[in-house]
Amino acid sequence: MVDLDGAKAGKVVNLDVLKNIAAATSLKIDFGGGVKTIEDVENIFEAGATMVTIGSLAVKQPQLLEEWLMEFGADRFFIGADVLDEKIKISGWLEDTGVDIFEFIGRMISLGAVNIFCTDISKDGVLQGPSIDLYKRIMAEHPEIQLVASGGVSNIEDVKQLKEIGCSGAIVGKAIYEGKVPLNPLKGTLEEYNYLK
Repeated sequence: MVDLDGAKAGKVVNLDVLKNIAAATSLKIDFGGGVKTIEDVENIFEAGATMVTIGSLAVKQPQLLEEWLMEFGADRFFIGADVLDEKIKISGWLEDTGVDIFEFIGRMISLGAVNIFCTDISKDGVLQGPSIDLYKRIMAEHPEIQLVASGGVSNIEDVKQLKEIGCSGAIVGKAIYEGKVPLNPLKGTLEEYNYLK
């Protein structure tokens, strides 16, 4: 779950939505958007999230992220890397950092992070297939991470291909909303691969 209001406001806004969903379902939820303080992290976990998603803060305050990884456990954090032309963009894709994706992932690994998702901004929402070559290169350079691919997934075959190249997960959004990835076949894929996000 992404708290878009929180991302815009620079603070967590929709904690009650998280609480309601967590209470009403057995879903494993990762929650992010506007996470700035250790209190935010604690509140998100208390509200029922399994993992906290960290984006901009991982670039701007890696030392703070490292403290959280040590405090709560690296497996409870999902580090987001939004990229355009292999450079990280933050703050809702509005701010260029100039940081190379491979350099960023290496830095996150050095802090102890293991769960990373990478969104190719140029692919997001266009349903033209994911950035297979980029993810192949990331997995070749950093095989120790749990990489979740994001952006461009348009059908079940895309999901299978991402699994084959070593991604531990895939984020699928628009393809579901537009009926290009029907939920019934998706259920079979979920059971077979047990990794779709």
